[in-house]
Amino acid sequence: MSRKDIVVLGAGMVGTSAALHLVQRGHSVLLLDREPPGRETSYGNAGIIQREAVEPYAFPRAWRSLLSAALQSGNDVRYHICALPALVPRLAAYWNNSSPKHYVQIANDYASLIAHSVTEHAHLIREAGASDLVAEEGYLAAYRTPEALSLAVKRAERIELEHGVRHQLLDTDALGRAEPGLIRPMAGAVHWLDPWRVRDPGELVNRYARLFERRGGQFLREGVVAAKPTANGWSVKTDSGEVQANHVVVALGPWASRLIQPLGYHLPLFVKRGYHRHYSEGSALSMPLFDAESGFVLAPTAQGMRLTTGVEFANFESPPTPVQLLKAESAARQIVKLSRPVESLPWYGWRPCTVDMKPVIGRAPKHKCLWFNFGHGHQGFTLGPASGRLLADLIDGQQPYLDPKPFAPDRF
Repeated sequence: MSRKDIVVLGAGMVGTSAALHLVQRGHSVLLLDREPPGRETSYGNAGIIQREAVEPYAFPRAWRSLLSAALQSGNDVRYHICALPALVPRLAAYWNNSSPKHYVQIANDYASLIAHSVTEHAHLIREAGASDLVAEEGYLAAYRTPEALSLAVKRAERIELEHGVRHQLLDTDALGRAEPGLIRPMAGAVHWLDPWRVRDPGELVNRYARLFERRGGQFLREGVVAAKPTANGWSVKTDSGEVQANHVVVALGPWASRLIQPLGYHLPLFVKRGYHRHYSEGSALSMPLFDAESGFVLAPTAQGMRLTTGVEFANFESPPTPVQLLKAESAARQIVKLSRPVESLPWYGWRPCTVDMKPVIGRAPKHKCLWFNFGHGHQGFTLGPASGRLLADLIDGQQPYLDPKPFAPDRF
């Protein structure tokens, strides 16, 4: 194989988008992944480009929420005891960064990237011929109790005022008219108007990858074993050989630590596990519905009605324990009719997270021509194109289209 200018490791939404931005700027780019594009973490989300997600998920601080998480009595958080010793230092830093003292600035930084999520996707969706996958209709954050709805509305009003993200309040009757498939009245919902729904998240990544290849990029299905600097750039060891390149972009999401630790990088990263399952029949929903008080999302997708769960903390090697999915299914059946599952076993995957809730985007501090693009938490699908554009600006030495400092790897 001929030497490439840039090798991008990881073909999820983040890596594929970065590779596409780079090839469109004239670079010779090779995209590597052990799986086809969009078949790992990027496949398993609810399929929402979350323009409203201007505030990242903070560590809960209310004592009731903490007690619920500790006792695993709710459905939003679950943990394996064996995973906690390694996680405690990360979770302590996450807790500290979630304090008002730090969180306000973190959220402002995060919002600067989220602000470009829909517009950057829009360019690629048009060029990739993927508009058939997308509905510009937003999603519903629904609430079962008036008290929770009231708090959500106040937050939505503040976010619209501060960030210009539009919302509409639906009371019980309006929500019932909007979603007649609901079999139980709910207190109401916040209809976030600016997010976009994607009916097949994995296929959208695949369409971006096909556009990447049409623009002259090359995708190779190979597992990445290691990367090491050479006199002339980088050598990437794969399952079947080695690839030479001038630059390497690490966009391996949850698996980034395994590649960069041998190079001397011990960033404060951790992973969260999540599950989903599809149901082929039952009550139809017109758009994704987040049952905020029960900790799950129901989203109409090409594969069926997708039910997604909250967060599970577990070791990579731990077998799946889909307790949250069973709880979510029981709660979902209270509001919609669900048929039997499509899959014999639920899907599960990993979300790559940082202790300050912001992705890592930029040049690696210790090595020339090594670039990081990972740690997007729950929003890799949303932020892939925006992150890819920022990384391409940095690699090309251009004026970045937004301030890259909040996301720089050397901030740790």
